[in-house]
This record gives sequence, C-alpha cells and structure tokens, in this order.
Amino acid sequence: MAVTGGYTPIMKSYFEANLCPVNVHWHLGTEHYSMGQYDENGVGPDEALDNNGRRLAASPSEPRSHIRDSRRLGAEAQIGFRCSHYDKTDPKFTTDYDWHHCQDMHVGETYEVHWPHSVAGDCGTPNQYQTPFYDGVFCKVRHATALVNLMGAPTYANLSQLVGVQAQIFTVVNDESYYYPDLFRGAIRDGDMWVDVTYYTGSTTGPTRDNTECAAYTPITWQVDRNCHLISASSFDKMCYDMKAQRDDMTGDIYPHGARALVLDSLAADNHHNRL
Repeated sequence: MAVTGGYTPIMKSYFEANLCPVNVHWHLGTEHYSMGQYDENGVGPDEALDNNGRRLAASPSEPRSHIRDSRRLGAEAQIGFRCSHYDKTDPKFTTDYDWHHCQDMHVGETYEVHWPHSVAGDCGTPNQYQTPFYDGVFCKVRHATALVNLMGAPTYANLSQLVGVQAQIFTVVNDESYYYPDLFRGAIRDGDMWVDVTYYTGSTTGPTRDNTECAAYTPITWQVDRNCHLISASSFDKMCYDMKAQRDDMTGDIYPHGARALVLDSLAADNHHNRL
C-alpha cells in the first residue's frame, strides 16, 4: 500500500519476531486483491447494494463528515472486493443469524480481518488489546523521542520489523461446521488457511486513505492470506464478545469498517514474498 524503497518485511511469524497482537478489526469487503479469490467478480447479498447499484452497507460509527469517496453514500461504509463463495440457493449463505455482539454484519458477505501487531504493545498485560489500533500499536510510545529510542534511529528504518498486520479474508455463513472459537487472537491456521500468504511492506489502511492521501505510518509489514475462506457467523460473534470483555473499550471495532480503494500499481508494494 506504498512503494517500499528497499525495505524488507518480517519473513517469519510475528510471535517469533517478538510482536504481539494489539487489536482486531475488519473491513466490509476486502482492501486487498487476489484474482479468482477476492476480486471484481466477487458476489454477495443484495442488501449491500444501494438503489444505484453501488456496493454499500450500513456502518453508523463512521460519520457523514468522513465520507469523501464517490462509492460512499450518507453514513454508509464503502465496500471493497468480494469473494465468490456466495450462493443465493444455499441456505448457509442466506439464513439470517441472530447477532448478539457484532453490529451491522451480514451472512453471505465478505470481510477482511486485520490483526495489528507491535513490539510497542503492552504485551502480556490486560491492556494488550486496544481501540483504536494505533493506541495498541504505540502503547509504550508516547512521543517521538521515545519512539526513536525504542526502534533505533532513524525511526522509519526499523518500523517494518517492529509493526505488522495479519490479514485474512472470509465469507460469513450460517453453518456451525465452520466455527472457530478464537478468531480474536490472530489469523486462523487450519487446513488450507494461512497456506498461501504474501509478505510485503506497506502502510496502514482504511477509508480515509486513498491514492492521493497516504497513511503516515509506513513501512510496516503486511502478511496477507491470498485465499478466501468460509467462517461461521458465530465465530465473528464470539470474537466481538471477546472484544467487549477487554479492559479497553473495543466497541468502536465491533462493526465492519469501510474499505479503502485499491492501491494503484504505481504506488503498490514492489517487494512481495510468498509463503507456500
């Protein structure tokens, strides 16, 4: 999500690199692109379309004043790419789920989950998970001098080795055979999950960032699962329950955030590495 200038991503697990997860949040549709997995041919429930065919869904915590992209309308969140699993004839994609903890979620929809990790998080304490995620990423850093002391000078030279995000993409189904009880703590590694992963350096994301307005925090490592997976609605609802049980107030992240526009090729990372 930014040209990398020769930086190297973390090529091992974040745990091995002494980073801990400090937040979890997800985006409506995907911010990344994987041809044949989540791309412009993806499908999903019709309720995510407005009267003009624009792909939108409600997200009340992102106010009208933040809306700048032509694909957003009113107090609704911009949707990204979708997976192709959705089948309107299959009840597991269309049967409503009784959500108890997550907000504005839809069975059959695609979501990209992000787990920010950091060496500057309050790792191993009740304060480890925080919202917004910047609070968790820089929990032990309160000013620029401390950041330099922690990371070594120059600051940005080491940022890619000290801050990273896991990203995994799911289509939500109402089927308990796809239940995973601990989505809260990181990407799922089971079966074909986290098998085909790309590693690169980029920046933080979100709907307030686009191809003309960049994020300030770069380069950080991204580790992204190239494949789309099915997951039960109850897995997400359990994650939201876990988020609400943290010491910090994480209710600002229990709904899907808008997706940023896909990065132009001229601005995209040029140092992708594969984990096969």
